[in-house]
Formats: sequence, structure tokens, C-alpha cells
Amino acid sequence: MGSLSTESYEQFLDSLKQAGVEISNERELRERLAEAQRWRFAFATLAANGRQLGIRFQDAGCSVNNADIHRAFARFQIPENLETTFAASLRADH
Repeated sequence: MGSLSTESYEQFLDSLKQAGVEISNERELRERLAEAQRWRFAFATLAANGRQLGIRFQDAGCSVNNADIHRAFARFQIPENLETTFAASLRADH
């Protein structure tokens, strides 16, 4: 797959927010990703299991742009299976 992008988790989260994703308890999410050596793995874990910490990703206003989410996941080299799961969870929570 080659080397991972050197872009930061901050840029990734900002890309998700620009795509219309609302992040609950964003401060906690950012703190945990800042501590992680491999933020992509930490993001995957928190996206799947962060509810206990109040971390949720939502489409609060039907404004999520799926194409922008896809571009963010591709740009930051997040695995496609996580993108699929993430997109499904946004739809399920709405």
C-alpha cells in the first residue's frame, strides 16, 4: 500500500466536519487521537466504540456529503471497510 499520508488527524477531522459530520465530544476525540502513535487505528477504534466516552459521529441535519466523506477517507488513507461502516453508522443514527 505504500507509506501512509503524513497529514494529521486534525486535518482529517476538519475534513469530516466540512462534509457535514457532527462530532459529539470532539475534545475527547482529539485528545485521544493526539496521544495515539497510530491515529488512524485509534480513529477506527473510537468510531466503533467511542459511545461509552460520548464520542459520536452524526448527520444531525441531513447535510452530510457522502462524496466529501469518501474523499477524506481516501486522502487520509483510511481503510475502505472503515469508510463503509462509518457511512452506515451515520445513516443509522439519523
